[in-house]
This record gives sequence, structure tokens and C-alpha cells, in this order.
Amino acid sequence: MDAPREIGTFVVWDYLVFAGMLLISAVIGIYYAFAGGGQQTSKDFLMGGRSMTAVPVALSLAASFMSAITVLGTPSEVYRFGAIYSIFAFTYFFVIVITAEVFLPVFYKLGITSTYEYLELRFNRYVRLCGTVLFIVQTILYTGIVIYAPALALNQVTGFDLWGAVVATGVVCTFYCTLGGLKAVIWTDVFQVGIMVAGFATVIIRAAVVQGGINVILSDAYNGGRLNFWNFNPNPLQRHTFWTVVIGGVFTWTSIYGINQSQVQRYISCKSRFQAKMSLYINLVGLWVILTCSVFCGLALYSRYKDCDPWTTKKVSAVDQLMPYLVLDILQDYPGLPGLFVACAYSGTLSTVSSSINALAAVTVEDLIKPRFRSLSERSLSWISQGLSVLYGVLCIGMAALASTMGTLLQASLSIFGMVGGPLLGVFALGILVPFANSIGTFVGLIAGFAISLWVGIGAQLYPPLPERTMPLHLETYGCNSSYNGMNLTTATEMPFSTSAFQIHNVERTPLMDNWYSLSYLYFSAIGTLVTLFVGMLLSLSTGGRKQNLDSRFILTKEDFLSNFDIFKKKKHVLSYKSHPMEDGGTDNPAFNHIELNFADHNGKINGTRL
Repeated sequence: MDAPREIGTFVVWDYLVFAGMLLISAVIGIYYAFAGGGQQTSKDFLMGGRSMTAVPVALSLAASFMSAITVLGTPSEVYRFGAIYSIFAFTYFFVIVITAEVFLPVFYKLGITSTYEYLELRFNRYVRLCGTVLFIVQTILYTGIVIYAPALALNQVTGFDLWGAVVATGVVCTFYCTLGGLKAVIWTDVFQVGIMVAGFATVIIRAAVVQGGINVILSDAYNGGRLNFWNFNPNPLQRHTFWTVVIGGVFTWTSIYGINQSQVQRYISCKSRFQAKMSLYINLVGLWVILTCSVFCGLALYSRYKDCDPWTTKKVSAVDQLMPYLVLDILQDYPGLPGLFVACAYSGTLSTVSSSINALAAVTVEDLIKPRFRSLSERSLSWISQGLSVLYGVLCIGMAALASTMGTLLQASLSIFGMVGGPLLGVFALGILVPFANSIGTFVGLIAGFAISLWVGIGAQLYPPLPERTMPLHLETYGCNSSYNGMNLTTATEMPFSTSAFQIHNVERTPLMDNWYSLSYLYFSAIGTLVTLFVGMLLSLSTGGRKQNLDSRFILTKEDFLSNFDIFKKKKHVLSYKSHPMEDGGTDNPAFNHIELNFADHNGKINGTRL
């Protein structure tokens, strides 16, 4: 087994591999800008003409939120806190089932482009606007973190200028997203998810060789307390236990997969509902593969540095730089492979940022521009969509500057999704699952849920929980051949988890800080969702929610579930509002039609239902 040595540097071959990945991504964008006559309409640009099939969409879904934050953040998370993170495998299963069987049927049968269109159909324009604005804020914040993550990696391993890398990321994404629309985004995702798996596999294989085999890595991890899979402590203040990961994680990730425009836009771009559901279930396998790879990379990190932690000894300045450090340590004799790993981290970012830019353009066109400028032609809307892609690309680059002050990447990103995504999930759950929910109850519920989740989320950034809540594992330095040999072993353990620039130091701890603000960050979303649901239902009942006349298309019905079995029937059912035949394998999307459906007439009626 090799001892850690001085790490290598980037060579010409690494730059070539990295540049090749960028070039292929850009070429895909150029191809889809002109293929099939280019992006003639806003539907072509934003929805890929609703002609996608399950496999590329599944890979795109996996790539979109398994970003550089996964490539860099998850291994360092496992290195510090152990393999309990792998319990997310259960979380992903529940999330995909809920998304495919609860949210997808309703969104698909309505044939919407923006998920927030649903909120106006089900409630009113004000609820829709609230949802749209919250999504835009959430996505720009999140995308800032996603752009900052690989720039950090590049800065660490190559000496690239940090902000030069940030701008390069944003420019490349904006380029192919603006040119090729959703089809370019999906097919670059397919290419990039291959790069991500190749990068992970390279690190895992080389680490196993260097450390003397997979059994040695697992043995080191076991002896170091890293194989801590089964912590069933029900305490919600502990950062990661089985219950926080499964319960809190399901709420957090359902707000991403079930209702987030970036994901919904992909699966409703499929040409049939069967293809849309298949894309989600195939994507689940992809999520499990990437989770397994990233957790094992974390165990390899620990095996390599169990006696000499590079973070404690200041060889890296942030815990998220550990993976690039490992790569240049173990792959320095193989020119081109460190470049492959950085391309892996960069691919995750490109896929996520391009998805976000495309989704932001979609909701802005559908929710803010179309309702006010109804006379615009499809060609004009397509040009506006492309202009918005450029604008949001620039905004996301600007947000990366704020992301640099947010502290550890993985927790920061999931905290943002929890604080904003939770209340939004509550609003959609009210619409789809609670027939008596009305616009007054839902609006007040959204405000209440958002206020509560913002309170706990910001409090946790200002007054991060103490180490006994986050429970970081020991990181040791006695094996280092440097002046750090005498360093106290508990140094790394006592470092606070959050390195946020907003953190307030030297303040006397109060019960509010030690309890409410110390709540596991995974519960932020659950709190926002449950408060929104509770307040929304209570107010809806007290303001005549039971008296409203509701169209069954806006809620989940028994027929939506039974339609899963339509593929086994020979007889084809033709929906009453359709003029063209259904496709095999599920209910065809009503928006995949030469006739533009218009649900609302000038009297504010929606197919007989006055909202």
C-alpha cells in the first residue's frame, strides 16, 4: 500500500480531456439549434416538442440534480460523518414512487409547460405568481452554489483562477442552452452522466489498487467508525439518522422531483405518460449507481488519509476540496485521468445549470410574459425564451459570488431546497390531494410555511448546531511527516460544521439555538410542507372550501392509478377533449397536438368550474 506523497499537477493531457468535454457539450447545443428546422416555437425550445423517450430523459433527470455537489460534497460528507448518507437509497425509492404516482398523472393530463400553471388552474393567479417567484429565487440561489462547486475544484487542482472558472461555467451552459433548448439540455445531460460515472469509476478503481483492495478500504472504514449505517435514534436534532434521512429526505427530494420545474419539465416532455413514468423509474437506478459511487469514494478518501487528514493540516482550505486532492494524489502517474475527474465534476454542473436556466426561462415565459402579452407569436416567444436564457445565465454567475459565503456545499444546497421547496410542496399537495382546499387557505398556508421554514433555516446559518448534534467523526494527523504531528486529535472534531460567513461567533447559547436552530437541516422541508398543509386545510374548511365546484382533472383520482394498467388492455380509450388517437403505453399528452388547448376563457371559468 502506497503512503500518501506530494500530489501532482495538471498536465497538457488533462487540459485536453477537460476541453474535449466542453467542446462536445457545445457541439450538441449547436446541432439541436439547427436539427429539424431549429427552435421554431417556444414549445420546441422549452419542451423539446414533447417528443422525448424514457431513457434519455431518465439519464437527464439523474444528471440534473446529481451535480458537482454530489461529486465533491458527498464523498467529503462520508469522510467526515460516515456512510449513513447511503440511507438516501431508501429515500430516492419513496420519492420516485410518490412523484410517478401522485404528481406526474395530474401534470401530464393537463398538458402544462410550467408547473405553476397548475396553481392558477386549481386556485388563482396570485397563488401561481407566489409559486413562480419563489421558484425563481430558489433556483438562482441553488444554481449559484452549483456553479461555485466545480470552480472550487478547478482552483484547487489546477490553480485556475476561481472566478475565471465560475464565469467559464456560466458562459458554456448559457451558450448551448440558449442555442439548442431542452433537447440540447437533455442530450448533453446524457453525455455528461457518462462522464460522471467514468470519473467516479476511475477514482474507485485506482484507489482500490493503491490501498491494496476493496476489502482494505472497507476494513479501514469499519475501524474508523465510518460504516455507521444504522442509527435509529429518533432525535430530530441529530443531523443524520435513519429517520432524518428517510423522513426529512423524502420531503426535501419530493420538492425537487415532484414539483420542481427543472425536473417536471423533463418528464412531461415525453411523448406518452407511460414513457414519462418509465423515465422516472429508470432514473432511480441511475440515482442508486451515482450514490453508491460517491459513498465509496468517501470511504476511499478515509482509507487514504486516516492517519493524516489534509483538511486539519491545512493542505486543503475547505472540506469540499478533498476529492480533487485525492485525485491528484493517486492519479498523478496517469496523465489525462485527473482531467477526466474534473470533467466529471464539471459535467454535473453543466447539466444542472443548463436545466435550471431552461426551467427559469420556461416559467418566466409561461407565468409572467404569456398571460400579459397574449398577442405574441410563437416565433417571438421562442426568441424571448432564448434572450431569457442569456439573462438567467448572467444572474446565476452573479449568485455564485454569494454561494462562496454559504459554507459547506452539500448542506447549503439542500437547506435552500428545504426552506423554499417545502412550502411549495405543501401548496401542490393541497391542490392535488385535498379537494376542499381553496385559494384563501392555500395562500395563507404558503406564507405561514415559508415564514416558519425561513426562520429555522436562517437561524441555523447564523447559529450552527454544536458538534454533539452534527456528530463529526475523528480525523487524525499522527501519520503526517510535518510540523502538524503534535496537533491535538480533537481539533477536527471540534470544528463547527458550518463555515458560513453569516455565522455569529462568541454568543451565549440559548435554548432556541440548541433546539429549534439545531434541528437537522433535512427537516426544514418537512416543516415548511406540514405547516403549509395544516394552515391551508384549516383555513380552507373555515372559508367554505367544501362548497366549491371542482373539476376532477385538477386532483388525483382513482382513475389516474387504474390507468397504469391500460397498457395491458387492447381497447384504446380516447379522452373526450381529444381529437386525435392515443398512443400505446399510456394516455397521450393533450399538449402534444397541433391545437393549442386553452383552459381558461375570458370569464375566468375553467371547463365549467368557476375558481
